[in-house]
Amino acid sequence: MFRTFKKILFILLFAALIACAIFWATASKDMRQLVLNIPTDRDALFWSMPQRDAVFRMMDRVPLIIKSNIIAADKDFLRLALGEPIDLGIDVDAFMKNQRGSALIIIHEGKIRLEKYGLDFNDTGRWTSFSMAKSLTSVLVGAAIKDGYIENVQEKVTKYIPGLTGSVYDEVTIEHLLTMKTGVMWNEDYSDPTSEVALFLDHKPEPGVDTTVSFMRQLKRESPPGEKWRYNTGETNLVGLLVRTVTGKPLAEYLSEKVWQPFGMKQNASWLLSDSGIEIAGCCVQATTRDYARFGLFMLGGAVINGESIVPEGWIAASTTKYADTHYEDLGYGYQWWIIDDDTYAARGIFGQGILIDTKRNLIIASNGNWPFASDRQGGDQAKKRHQFYRRVQSVIDKES
Repeated sequence: MFRTFKKILFILLFAALIACAIFWATASKDMRQLVLNIPTDRDALFWSMPQRDAVFRMMDRVPLIIKSNIIAADKDFLRLALGEPIDLGIDVDAFMKNQRGSALIIIHEGKIRLEKYGLDFNDTGRWTSFSMAKSLTSVLVGAAIKDGYIENVQEKVTKYIPGLTGSVYDEVTIEHLLTMKTGVMWNEDYSDPTSEVALFLDHKPEPGVDTTVSFMRQLKRESPPGEKWRYNTGETNLVGLLVRTVTGKPLAEYLSEKVWQPFGMKQNASWLLSDSGIEIAGCCVQATTRDYARFGLFMLGGAVINGESIVPEGWIAASTTKYADTHYEDLGYGYQWWIIDDDTYAARGIFGQGILIDTKRNLIIASNGNWPFASDRQGGDQAKKRHQFYRRVQSVIDKES
């Protein structure tokens, strides 16, 4: 019997080796890098750079760590014409190297003026967005108002998320959430493992309570609502839960229905899910960089599809108005959008994700990457250098005009 057991064990091990060999031989380069660098936890803030390089392009390909919903595209997509290459008078490759950039696209007057890729990435690959997803969530709030699911942003958030009743959010409105001026205490320091943004990932919710609601309703007040700005990813997650609750649809489905399909994104995207099985509204849409640029064009055109805006009249202007100063000297904050000046605003995500939208110059700059640090507040100068790059592009376009 012992010999029979050894023989069976040998056959099973041999079969496993064969299966592994077949997988390795047929796997893509990206999948091989993922296998070699797969993280053992979900906290991207503390992954190594090789792990981030591997996973940022395949975040939705690690279902054992985190699951996702598909944002479906349609067969018909918005084709991006090529324009005359733009001469910025600087070494763009050196800029990409400093940024550890995976992609950079400049669209001016609806045409691609520059498109570059790095880190072995390409135009068909999907890169994670991190907090750029906040700006997509903001658009869905506007769509939900236009569709009649929400009356207006002055309504109390507890009307739509009753689980927050009796907490610090009793007097908080939807607009307070959108502008991050709730007055709730929150630490978004990405280098601090004791910060709320880090602790949220491992929070065990009360039975039958959504993870975000369970965590957020235990927070304390710092100031009255509307007085003080404090960046808070957890509150964007509340916004997403609100939209999902009122529409009765997953955010990925609603985004596909309202924007991704009708505007003409080329490829399916995905949206990562929380432990409660709903999209993490403050983070983590995976899409191609060209589709991120198309989203910039969607905003530049006033969220108009087939001649009609999917958001209420004045929503884009309201969303991109500066409601608060921030801890960045040159940036204000709107409805989940970073405000650069009267004509320019941006979606931004940690580690180098961004979409710049310049309405005055009819300009979009979409970029992705893997900075050495989450933001310049933790170290490095990549955000500063990117802002200088934005200004360089704007200056060159002004001279062309």
